[in-house]
Amino acid sequence: MASILDRKKNLKPATPKKTREDYAQDALYREVWEDVNNEKTIAFFKKYSKQMIGAVLGILILVAGYQIAIRTYRANQMAQAVNYETALEKTDVRALANIGEHGRGANADLALFQSYSLDPDKDIKKLEKLAEHGNTRDFRDLARLHVVGARGDDMSARDVEKYLSPLNTKSSPFYYTAMLTIAQKYLAAGDKENADKWLDKILKDTDCPGEISGVAQTLK
Repeated sequence: MASILDRKKNLKPATPKKTREDYAQDALYREVWEDVNNEKTIAFFKKYSKQMIGAVLGILILVAGYQIAIRTYRANQMAQAVNYETALEKTDVRALANIGEHGRGANADLALFQSYSLDPDKDIKKLEKLAEHGNTRDFRDLARLHVVGARGDDMSARDVEKYLSPLNTKSSPFYYTAMLTIAQKYLAAGDKENADKWLDKILKDTDCPGEISGVAQTLK
């Protein structure tokens, strides 16, 4: 067992209490340190004030511009939607075509497609424009199918296959319809060999909708 003397040796010396002079000296150090930091801060701002002000102004301009752009975009979208509904109610083919040519997004594509559908003269140029420059893939592909439907008699089977080549991917919602259309065109041209290539492709695809595979099986 350690003796009382040994325990006393192991005791840490008590921390001496600070005197009034020590506290006063600490306060003086803090005051000097704060003064030095303030001088450094002031010097830093003086040196880089122009750059900092420019950066802040740049951020404010960007934020304001973004907010204005969002408001303008929303206002344009609302105006386009109102114009579209009005044109559709009045069956105004010209107004629908104008929305389709100058609008944006799927609404513009829909307006252009309907301007063709409602047009007694069936101006095929509207569909061709939609097929080439439509905002959305769905309407571009749909327009191509309708162009083939309108002009298919003047196109060879090879021409039809080439024209519908952008639809030859499962990314297209009309992938299977396009394949069936090509096969039918080859059959109409008396080219059963090439027709069977497309029909076999349809029949081997387990994802193919039943109505499409049913027609393909009948044609086979």
